[in-house]
Order: sequence, then structure tokens, then C-alpha cells
Amino acid sequence: MHNGHASLLSRSRAMPALLPEGIDRHVVAVDIALFTIQDESLKVLLVKRAAPPFPGWWSLPGGFVGRAESVDEAALRELQEETGITIVYLEQLYTFGDLDRDPRGRVISVSYYALVDWERFQLKAHTSAKDGSSATKIGRSASGGKPAGTRWFAVNRLPTVAFDHRKIVASALERLRNKVNYTSAAFQLLPKKFTLSELQRAYEVILGQPLDKRNFRKKMLQLGILKDTRERQLEGRQRPARLYAFTEARVIKLQEKGIIVPF
Repeated sequence: MHNGHASLLSRSRAMPALLPEGIDRHVVAVDIALFTIQDESLKVLLVKRAAPPFPGWWSLPGGFVGRAESVDEAALRELQEETGITIVYLEQLYTFGDLDRDPRGRVISVSYYALVDWERFQLKAHTSAKDGSSATKIGRSASGGKPAGTRWFAVNRLPTVAFDHRKIVASALERLRNKVNYTSAAFQLLPKKFTLSELQRAYEVILGQPLDKRNFRKKMLQLGILKDTRERQLEGRQRPARLYAFTEARVIKLQEKGIIVPF
């Protein structure tokens, strides 16, 4: 081994001795609030835990950060292992570090929120929940064992959840609502081609309030962030509606100018 590498390795192994006396070791975890729009409702994905603590309870996808990975890498890995998702809009949210948040010991969680279009969500349902929500097969849970399943829950109708995950969902929802007016967040929940009605409904579902149809369309079209695909889609008995696509480059330019879309 090269002497320089050997020296660096020996120093890295000695690092724990450099910690001040009396400093306890903490465990770092990641938790992800994954949102989608299904049946005109904003929903979050929860995992049913199979192992202690809180066996049988629902929790967010997540787990412990490995020694050789960053928190971002851990979040992406956990999301892939527990949901099968590899491409998703993912953003770091907040750090949760209450002393009693985990009965296993001192665990600090770096939380994230993620957005995915329901139609592009590649999971195979294995049962149908009685309440109409979707249960799915997943990988391993944060505790290392196989969980009982996963299910989408409406954000305003959450079950009893483990740890402080209800607080994380509330924080993620607040962040999403604050950012939807000046980022491309809403478009991450839509198919690549969509009608103006579908776009407006996505905003209404996220914000939790109805929007004026004429005002909404006027603002969106004036911003120049939508591209007419020249395709049309049937919507009930009405005449076919135009299909649009999102122009991300235009949104970036608007962000640089500080232009937002208040509704």
C-alpha cells in the first residue's frame, strides 16, 4: 500500500479518539415523505412495520445512513429498496432530533419529501385495501425485516403513525404548499402531457382550496411555462382538450427573476 494512503487510513481509524470526552455517539437516519395525487386526493406513502419498535404501526419509508454513503445517497437507496422508485423529485426537508423520537436510542433523522406521478409509479399491487387505497410489495424496512406492506393514505386522513412521522408529513406538506407557486413541484405529480384542467386540479389538491378557472389559465399561459403539444384528449362529453407539456427552462428563468405565481 502506498505510504500516503496508509497514513490517511491510520488517521481515519484514529478519528474516534479525537472526539471530546463525554460526547455520545448518535445514529443518523433518513425518512422520506413520498407524495402523489390519486383519485383527486393528495396522498403519502406509508410502510407497515413488521419489527419493533412499533410493530404493526405505519411509518414513512426510510432507514439508517450507512458509513460509506451521504444522507442523500441513503435517502435514494431507501426509497428504491422500499418502493422500487429510482427516478423521483427529491428534496431535503428538515432535521428532526428530539431526544425521545426513537425508543431505541439517540437517532437523528434527516427528512426529505419526494413527488411522483401516480401513473408512472412502478409498483405491483398485491392486495386491495378495504378503504380503497393501494397496498404494494416492497423490499426491507428500516428495521431490517420485511414489512407487512405499504399503502397510500390521504394526507388529511392518516392512521396512527410511528415515531414523529406525523410531524414530518405535516412539515413536508407545508413545504410543498409554500413552494408550489414558484417551483416546478406541481408538474412532478402530473403525466408528461396534461390538460389545463388536470394542471389546475393538481394545484387545488396541493393547496387544499379551489381556484378560479379563468384566472388560473390566464396566469399559466402568460408565464410561458407550458408548451402546446398540438395533441388533444377527450374529457367527458366536452370537446377534446389541448394537451400541454411543461417547459422547465422557462421556470428556471422566472425563478432567477424572482417571479412567482400566487394563487
